[in-house]
Amino acid sequence: MKYFILITLLMPFVVFCQEDLSHLSKKGIDIEGHIPKGLIMGDKAPEINLVSTKGKLIKSSELLKTKQLVIIFYRGKWCPVCEKYLSNLNDSLSYILDNDAQVLVIGPETYENAEKMADKTKADFILIPDTSMQIQKAYDVMFNVTKKYQTKINTFLLTDIAKNNNQNQAKLPVPATYIVGQDGNIKWRHFDYNYSRRASAREIIDNLK
Repeated sequence: MKYFILITLLMPFVVFCQEDLSHLSKKGIDIEGHIPKGLIMGDKAPEINLVSTKGKLIKSSELLKTKQLVIIFYRGKWCPVCEKYLSNLNDSLSYILDNDAQVLVIGPETYENAEKMADKTKADFILIPDTSMQIQKAYDVMFNVTKKYQTKINTFLLTDIAKNNNQNQAKLPVPATYIVGQDGNIKWRHFDYNYSRRASAREIIDNLK
């Protein structure tokens, strides 16, 4: 009888979890693999030492000596939501930079494909290809992509995600945004599995203050 009561109490929780995981799967996240949760406010931000599309070595520790950092992850040049978001962000970039901040946009693509995204968005922000995906893993945004979603992107956007990233396995980041204070800690984040919901320029500016 006790077991029956326990199972009855747990059933709504189990159903909720199944529905939640189903929602993630629809967004292309392979729920059999690692499900990223993202770093949280107060966490120490992992060091970034990568070369931008303009061939410049970007060291977060050096930038943090004088500025806060806005770190934005995007999925790829093939992603129309990413292109529109980054284009709009570029239009508002001066307002963000006026708040003593630097914007780093990081994706899993090859340098060649990242340069195409820079051209599409007329990027004035710093665009950084994380070809090893180590930074995306360190910020806990990276996930394996389901076969079904890979097929969808291949069919409708004519892109093989793995090939676009020059990888054997298709992986993508949750398009999260982190603000890193000059103390090197994360002071704000926007983390949403729904890739159509991104941090607005207004939200970023408000949380830089």
